[in-house]
Amino acid sequence: TSVSRGELLAQAVSQARLLKNLVLTGFSSIYVIDLDTIDVSNLNRQFLFQKKHVGRSKSQVAKESVLQFCPEANIIAYHDSIMNPDYNVEFFRQFTLVMNALDNRAARNHVNRMCLAADIPLIESGTAGYLGQVTVIKKGVTECYECQPKPTQKTFPGCTIRNTPSEPIHCIVWAKYLFNQLFGEEDADQEVSPDRADPEAAWEPAEAEARALASNEDGEIKRVSTKQWAKSTGYDPVKLFTKNFCGTYKYSCSSFFFSFFPKEQNKSDQQNESSAMLKDQQVLNVRSYADLFSKSVKTLSLHLAEKADGEALIWDKDDPSAMDFVTSAANLRMHVFGMNMKSRFDIKSMAGNIIPAIATTNAVIAGLIVLEGLKILSGKIDQCRTIFLNKQPNPRKKLLVPCALDPPNPNCYVCASKPEVTVKLNTHKVTVLTLQDKILKEKFAMVAPDVQIDDGKGTILISSEEGETEANNHRKLSDFGIRNGTRLQADDFLQDYTLLINVLHSEDLEKDVEFEVVGDAPERIGPKPSEPTPKNISNGSDDGAQPSTSTAPEQDDVVIVDSEDEGTSSNADDVENKSRKRKLEKGCECVGAKRVRAEQEQDDLMIVESEDEGASSSIGEEENRSHKRKLEEKGCECVGAKSVC
Repeated sequence: TSVSRGELLAQAVSQARLLKNLVLTGFSSIYVIDLDTIDVSNLNRQFLFQKKHVGRSKSQVAKESVLQFCPEANIIAYHDSIMNPDYNVEFFRQFTLVMNALDNRAARNHVNRMCLAADIPLIESGTAGYLGQVTVIKKGVTECYECQPKPTQKTFPGCTIRNTPSEPIHCIVWAKYLFNQLFGEEDADQEVSPDRADPEAAWEPAEAEARALASNEDGEIKRVSTKQWAKSTGYDPVKLFTKNFCGTYKYSCSSFFFSFFPKEQNKSDQQNESSAMLKDQQVLNVRSYADLFSKSVKTLSLHLAEKADGEALIWDKDDPSAMDFVTSAANLRMHVFGMNMKSRFDIKSMAGNIIPAIATTNAVIAGLIVLEGLKILSGKIDQCRTIFLNKQPNPRKKLLVPCALDPPNPNCYVCASKPEVTVKLNTHKVTVLTLQDKILKEKFAMVAPDVQIDDGKGTILISSEEGETEANNHRKLSDFGIRNGTRLQADDFLQDYTLLINVLHSEDLEKDVEFEVVGDAPERIGPKPSEPTPKNISNGSDDGAQPSTSTAPEQDDVVIVDSEDEGTSSNADDVENKSRKRKLEKGCECVGAKRVRAEQEQDDLMIVESEDEGASSSIGEEENRSHKRKLEEKGCECVGAKSVC
């Protein structure tokens, strides 16, 4: 018997357990959309895929596998991006329920808006290692995915990447930049050559003169783009090596070359000789990485030559040649700057922002998604919960912690009745292209924005129609009369979304800051006792849905306040801990302690968790310290715990 009263849309549902759960529960009509293809690394946790399926569409193979044990299921599979304009609001309106299993914030934002526009319930979910969560989003009833601010993905100063890397992640980012400079789309903000104006990268005069005399021999010829120079050398691996790992740094070339080309192979102290270790988890010696660099350069240059003029390669963690290049280049740079080198597995995790997937975590979250879906289909959305899966049991010995859903944030610039936001910028410096790409598309997650100036004339500043306003791209906002107090109306017809932008002109923004969203980063402080209703702050993550916990009357109030200070680590291994710490936040459960308020009695609990990412001699000690950082409000008898990864 089918439990579905309509049709279900499951997006990026490459997680085999979710699709299996859906068909065996009785969902009879399921649309599956997934852009990804099957990789070997998927086979250890997704049982619908086999080795023979590697390289094929995940959605298509998942459909074929499910139909073998449930042939009566009606599954329609798309190998496509959910952000394709074909999947418009009308497409979403045909479904009774939408389930997300996405892996990036841009797609999550987009689906959130489409479901709001179509007024279709959305079950948002995410996993990160041993952590996971499921929540329900319903227009006008609960918070949407964007109601609470999410921490932005960590970026690094350009001078650190180019001149003074101090952690392996700096070298990995540099290697990805180098890939784009040589084979991809060149970006001036991703320059890899040292900044000669930086005192720390300055050369001694005698060395500079010697370098100038040897410029034609070591590949350091007159300034042209990196890609043009590489093409002029025929992508010669030796010249590329010389330029990027010897010729531009205060480093002894003779000693470096000796480590690369010794009479006998120089075995690194880090190399693990155990035959039981997986190949990708081995740390090779410098000579091996030099060989891998040479091999990957030759392969990638051939791939680039097969492209049409003007086309470029795109870095993909699942492309073996691209991954070989970044692995070798990053490790060579680590060696240059005296850091411990990393395995291919570790570099892939950091370069691809990958959090290891745990089969058991996926199975638990898949089951919870279906349970919440059954509540919605039964008309019991009031019984839906945000459920957190923790790494360790809380003091009540629970790994699964439910929290009541929060109501919509009235100040949300997505789901409010009239979305409005104030942006501080310098109208004499910010261009129309910056407004379009960095503010509207990147910050506010619009797909195809149209912008007009609220000047009484309806002046069109940006059009989503190709070619209509391209002439405006490099003009400053002030050229169009935009000044302090100007209002802009941005429309995204695909998302059925309109945002009013109030321009706040400022000439005192911090260096390298092009704009600020006023009020976008509120102080993470807890509510004062006198406040009748506390302001909850969402749990942030790299890519997962992070709703805050409930403040609904007659429910336990839980306010989670996270401090994300990132201390400087002197230990290279701490980088791995940092990459794993940026995960789905955990929930907490408040128990029966009562506190009298002016208007009503409610359970109140504040948990303060600090995610200080400084140097630590023991991960276990850090976890213990984090568990102790809790604040018990007056009248509370018990403090719920959040586990720390």
